[in-house]
Amino acid sequence: MKKLRVIAAAALLPWLAGCALPRPPSGTAAEVPDRWYAPLPHGGTQADLQRWWQQLGDPVLVDLVAAAQTANPNVASARSRIGQARATRVAAAAALWPTLDAQASTSRGSQQAEFLGTTATISQVGLQSTWELDLFGANGARRDAAQARLAAAEAGWHDARVAVAAETANSYLSWRTCQRQLVVAGNDARSRGETSRLTDLSMKAGFTAPATAALARASAAESAARETQQRAACETELKALVALTALPEPALREKLAAAWNEPPLTVLATVPALPAQVLAQRPDVFSAEQEVTAASAEVGATDADRYPRLSISGSIALTSVRADGISTSGGTWQVGPLAVSLPLFDAGRRAAASDAARDRYDEAAALYRAKVRDAVREVEQALIALDSARSRNENARIAAEDYRHSFNATEARYRAGLASLVELEDARRTLLAAETALVGLQREGLAAWVSLYRAAGGGWRRGEGVAAR
Repeated sequence: MKKLRVIAAAALLPWLAGCALPRPPSGTAAEVPDRWYAPLPHGGTQADLQRWWQQLGDPVLVDLVAAAQTANPNVASARSRIGQARATRVAAAAALWPTLDAQASTSRGSQQAEFLGTTATISQVGLQSTWELDLFGANGARRDAAQARLAAAEAGWHDARVAVAAETANSYLSWRTCQRQLVVAGNDARSRGETSRLTDLSMKAGFTAPATAALARASAAESAARETQQRAACETELKALVALTALPEPALREKLAAAWNEPPLTVLATVPALPAQVLAQRPDVFSAEQEVTAASAEVGATDADRYPRLSISGSIALTSVRADGISTSGGTWQVGPLAVSLPLFDAGRRAAASDAARDRYDEAAALYRAKVRDAVREVEQALIALDSARSRNENARIAAEDYRHSFNATEARYRAGLASLVELEDARRTLLAAETALVGLQREGLAAWVSLYRAAGGGWRRGEGVAAR
C-alpha cells in the first residue's frame, strides 16, 4: 500500500507541472511604419543586398572588403562568441538527459570475518546514472534561452562583418575622393604657380607693381601648402586602409593604382519598399529579438525553480574478491531512490531570482524596441542623404563647369591686361570652391550609399547560421 502511494504521488507530479507551468511574459512587438517616408531611389525597386558592392563595378573594393573581414579582430571575436554560445547550448540541452558515469576501483588489505588474517584484493566496476525529470520546464527553458543566445551570437557575427564592410568601403571611397581633391588642389597650385611666375617676369620688366607680384607669390604659396595638406590626408587614409585590410602597403598601393570610374549616384541600389522587410534582414535587430526570447525563457526557468523537483538514480556494479588464491564475484543493481525536493524556505532567494529575470526581460524588450526605432531612423536618414546628394549633383556639376569657363575667360583677360590680378584670384577662388564642393558632394553621396547598406542589414538574411568549426 505504501508503494502505491509513492507511485501515485510520482504520477501526479507531471499533472501538477502542467497545471502550474510558468508562463513567460509576452508583448514585445515594436511598432514599425508601413512605409518609408523618405524618398526611395528608383521608386523602391527590390535590390539584392548580397551583391551590393558589385554594383559599383569596382573589383578593388570587393577584394578589400573581403580582406578586411578576414583580418578584422571584431569578426574573429564574434566568431569565438558563437563557439562559446554553442557550448552553452550543448550544456543546457544535456541537462534534460540522464547522466551515466563509469566507475572502477580496486583495493588490497587485510580482511576480517571469513578472510580473517588474510590479505584480499577487492575490485569493482559499475555504472552510475542520475536523471532529474524536467517536470516544470526549468531545464527546457534554459535550453531555449541558450538556443536563442546562440542565434543572437550568429547574428552578431554577421553584424560585425557588415560593420567591417561598411568601414572598409568608407575608407576606400574616402581615399578615392581624396585623390580627386588632390587633383583639384594640384591643378589649382600649378595654375597659381604659373600666374606667379608670369607676374614676377612682368614685374622685372617694369610692367607690374611689386605689390601685385607679392600677391601672386602669396597666392601660389598658399595653394602649394593646400596641395601638401591634401596629399598628407590621402596618405593618412591609405594607412587606415592598410590597417583595415592587413595587406602589405606595396601590394595595396598596386591595387589602388587601377583606374577608378566615378559611380553615378543614379545607378546605386535601393532597399525594399517596406520597413519590415529591411528590419528582417538586420542582424542587430534579430540579435536583440533573440535576447528578448532568451530573457523570456529565463523567466520561465526561474519560476520553475520554485516548484518541486523530481530525480531518480540507479546503479549496476560487478564486484570481485580474491584472497588466498580463492576468487569470488557477484553483481549488484539498484533503481532509486526516487527523490522529490520541495522548496520550503530560502529567505526569498528564488523569488528574487525570478524578479531579476523579469527585470532583465523588461530591459531586453525595451532595448529591442529601441533598436527597431534606431533601424528605421538610420534607413530614413540614409535615404534622405542619398536623395539630397543625387538631387544636388547636377547643379553642382553645372556650377563647376560654368565657373571653369568664367575663370578661363578672366585669365585670358588678365594676360591681355584687361583684368586685374585681384579679379583673377577671385575667379580662381570661386572655381576652387565649386570644384571642391563637387568632389565633396560625390563623397557625401557615396557615404550615404554606404550608410544605406549598413542600415539595410548588409545582405544578411534571417536564419543564416555559421558553420561549426
